[in-house]
Amino acid sequence: MNTEKKQVKVTFHGGVGWVTGANFLLENVVPEGEKSTKILIDCGMFQGGEDADALNREPFHYDPSEIDYLIITHAHADHIGRIPKLVKDGFRGKIYSSEATYDLSEVMLADSLKIVAYEAKKKGIDPLYEEKDVQQAFTLWRHIEMHSPLELPGGFSATLHDAGHILGSCIVKFKYGNKNIVFTGDLGNSPDPLLRDTEDITDADYMICESVYGDRNHEEREERNSKFKAAILETIARKGILMIPSFALERTQNLLYILNELVESGEVPQIPVFVDSPLAINVTNVFRKHTHLLNQGVQDALQGDTDVFAFPGLKETYSIEDSKSIMRVDNPKIIISSAGMSHAGRIIHHEKQYLDDPENMLLFVGYQSVGTLGRIIQDGAKEVNILGKDVEIKATIRTITGYSGHKDSDHLVDFVSKSADRLQHVYVCMGETKSSLFLVQRIRDYLGVKATAPDVDESVILDMN
Repeated sequence: MNTEKKQVKVTFHGGVGWVTGANFLLENVVPEGEKSTKILIDCGMFQGGEDADALNREPFHYDPSEIDYLIITHAHADHIGRIPKLVKDGFRGKIYSSEATYDLSEVMLADSLKIVAYEAKKKGIDPLYEEKDVQQAFTLWRHIEMHSPLELPGGFSATLHDAGHILGSCIVKFKYGNKNIVFTGDLGNSPDPLLRDTEDITDADYMICESVYGDRNHEEREERNSKFKAAILETIARKGILMIPSFALERTQNLLYILNELVESGEVPQIPVFVDSPLAINVTNVFRKHTHLLNQGVQDALQGDTDVFAFPGLKETYSIEDSKSIMRVDNPKIIISSAGMSHAGRIIHHEKQYLDDPENMLLFVGYQSVGTLGRIIQDGAKEVNILGKDVEIKATIRTITGYSGHKDSDHLVDFVSKSADRLQHVYVCMGETKSSLFLVQRIRDYLGVKATAPDVDESVILDMN
């Protein structure tokens, strides 16, 4: 009879107290003198707020050279952004993700490298990492199939499940001993215009769960498209400019798919629509490669439309010259550009130029992190400073939350409830403190499941017998 006590330790090195910076360390507890298997789940950038850069530059709170494996849930910067730094600081283990996450990460980290180099040069400091670190990361990176168990030394088995958040996004379920520990990554706002629904997880014993919208619910999904259509028609009637700060990954592709339907069905007239983001253009090409991952509705649409991300009037402005030429195009027009929180990228140049005109509209379609320009505008600022210019905000400011890529509070509770009969503890992370604490209370009250919001660098020991 095997009476060996099986335990694992989870340490919350990032993604606690913040939405961003996801970085969790999982390791088996072994007798003194033996080597444990150390597995990181995600290694993301901190984003938004004055402290983000300092946090990104801090040494990791563990020795990267001792990490055996890194498993990535998805390719957003707040989940992959510090991987090159991890490599630079000594990591030489193996990296695993889905194939689509691998492909998207190549695009995202190439773009991030430019930003890191630019910021370092501007501040006269060494960059967070260099091109050689990005290249080395991909020599360590392998992609694995969903639902195909990855057997790891030390007794761990890891399986990827569809999170429905962005293309290739995964929930990671580890089996160790007789129990399962689930890292949700970010969970999608299913049903999504493009993606398959989030898979149910019914056998979690422990869960590390996101909470971006842990304290609030989205609008009904039927409202999001009607509100989007109304914003377009209103802008056309004013002969104005509709500016949409949009995440280059997922949100832009969602908008293009919906615009494709609206334009080709005649529900909105054909006007110039600009995707003014090289990153978004590159990401869209990855979507075109992986259309087999998209939901049945998109599969049906592809039978009659070989490119569901293109329509009459659309122009992709890749170069700076093309971007500048947008101002010479007559109104009305739509500009979709990153960054999604208006904290960088080409969108801030458009906001600087057009926010002071009451005929124009700024439409937020995604989460705005505390401290970002997008959040400041969304919270009602009457004037902002953009690239050294004080800009009076006269344009209409509107928000559609239904396009969020994250589950809202009710649906997070519903996701957790699928395992409620065996869950021993839920650790609520990846949200602002108030969102995490609100979700903690809802899980306790509605499901009777023990839940807490851990602190930075807190470690917990979990019984896996």
